[in-house]
Amino acid sequence: MLNTTLIHVEKDGKYLMMHRVKKENDVNHDKWTGVGGKFEEGETPEECAVRETLEETGLTITDYRLRGIVTFLSDKWEGEYMYVFTAAGFTGELIDCDEGTLEWVDKSVIPTLPIWEGDKLFLKELIEDRGFFTMKLRYEGETLAESEVKLYR
Repeated sequence: MLNTTLIHVEKDGKYLMMHRVKKENDVNHDKWTGVGGKFEEGETPEECAVRETLEETGLTITDYRLRGIVTFLSDKWEGEYMYVFTAAGFTGELIDCDEGTLEWVDKSVIPTLPIWEGDKLFLKELIEDRGFFTMKLRYEGETLAESEVKLYR
């Protein structure tokens, strides 16, 4: 199972989203996602979140919190544990990203964009801020076949 992070940087009621259109052979091609990526050897989830945000956006997150852990299972791709963060504070200026186009998107608009069905579920948890969560998402191909969520308050 892969260990990854996903970070939704917040500003003025918007999340920084990446339209994944630049990277070849990208499982997320043409979808909108937060920023993030795979752990490097010896990294904690927090270290990975800070590094990936800086590498992909040029921003250093300064006020961030772990909001949930998503377990992805698939009949097509390797399984994944994804640590989901939001970041309310940052320094720096946006850079061009070689994986996609970065854009500040109003939270209410995000569910109307081309995103994974499972992403809609955990984004709802982030936006409604109902507490720390764990979520299981099982895909058959690109179809969400099963989802479970557990809230911790």
